[in-house]
Amino acid sequence: MVGIPSFGNAETIGYVVRATTAGMVQYFPELKPILVNSDGGSPDDTPRVAVSTESPDYLEKIILVSPKHKLQRISFTYQGTSGKGTAVRALFEVARELKVKAMVMVDSDLRSIVPEWVELLAGPILKGGYDFVAPLYARYKYDGTITNNISYPLTRALYGARIRQPIGGDFAVSGDLVNRYLELDTFDELTARFGIDIWMTHSAINEGFAVCQARLGAKIHDAKDPASDLGPMFRQVVGTLFRLAGHYEDRWMRVKGSHPIPEYGFERVVAPEEVKVNHAKLIDHLEQARITQRDVWADMLTAEQLERVMTLEIPEVPSDFHFSAELWIRCLYDTLVAFNRPGADRERLLAGLTPLYFARTAGFISDTLDMTTDQAERVIEDQARQFEELKPYLVARWSEMRAAQA
Repeated sequence: MVGIPSFGNAETIGYVVRATTAGMVQYFPELKPILVNSDGGSPDDTPRVAVSTESPDYLEKIILVSPKHKLQRISFTYQGTSGKGTAVRALFEVARELKVKAMVMVDSDLRSIVPEWVELLAGPILKGGYDFVAPLYARYKYDGTITNNISYPLTRALYGARIRQPIGGDFAVSGDLVNRYLELDTFDELTARFGIDIWMTHSAINEGFAVCQARLGAKIHDAKDPASDLGPMFRQVVGTLFRLAGHYEDRWMRVKGSHPIPEYGFERVVAPEEVKVNHAKLIDHLEQARITQRDVWADMLTAEQLERVMTLEIPEVPSDFHFSAELWIRCLYDTLVAFNRPGADRERLLAGLTPLYFARTAGFISDTLDMTTDQAERVIEDQARQFEELKPYLVARWSEMRAAQA
């Protein structure tokens, strides 16, 4: 089964449907293919396009020869909280009812998907015994800033798993894991929105399922400028991640270091599409927050980190702005601890963390302005190693919090 969550994607979903239907029939001819679109009540023709887009001509010839390859398509409007997570949970329920062997989930705004993606994502499950397949693709150095500065390095430091794209949007899940997802009681309102990807990844790791990554090449989609578009998504992703860290504390408190995750598919040399960012606006967010968020920061940061944030120099030229990885990691770890204190105002803390994330993103841009994407990737890897090296700071602060509750 291929599942496609959508909302207002009439212009792009047809391309995604053609590629995935071709992939199912071409690469898994022995299985019955079904495509399911879980839509959020699109104001455009997204559901109609999903079910009416014609398959490539060569597929029709295959189906004429072997009718068992006849593709089923379903589109429905999901019920409940509006958000990607609710759409995906509805897809899990369909997959459970159909007793699928593997479910591939892809974003509805993809412009780089090809039929082979279906094999690369589902193959490790159907042929290799894996349960969860995360994407591994080339992205421009300023695409995926939440991934680069939080989701990837924190997943690696907490659980020891070097999953490079834990919120990549395109995954594959085994039937067994689908069933487990639907049993878990950790799905909440943040997960129902954009927290779903990190929830899927961290739940798979912590519930003991076999995880790997699939090399998909470049991801070309409707990328967003972090300065303008990513605030709500940031809070939903990070809120879910922080809450799961509280749920799985017994696991990550014991983890030291990290290990590579198996990769499936061939290495692809591709040039990802450039993403434009508003460097100055990211810095402005920090400057304004030093007035509006100081009280929140005092509640969530140690006195030392608060002093460092409040005295950061704001230069006239954006490229001269610096916000070190080390300061960012300590701020993030401080907030993770504060978030899990009894009675914490979690929404307030996430709102306070958001301008610090913008500041670290601005600092990363300053550090990598003259670098290629490959060179910038080495900076991201170095930051991830610092997350691991500073984990004793997190463990000590977490232990202090728990001791204060005893």
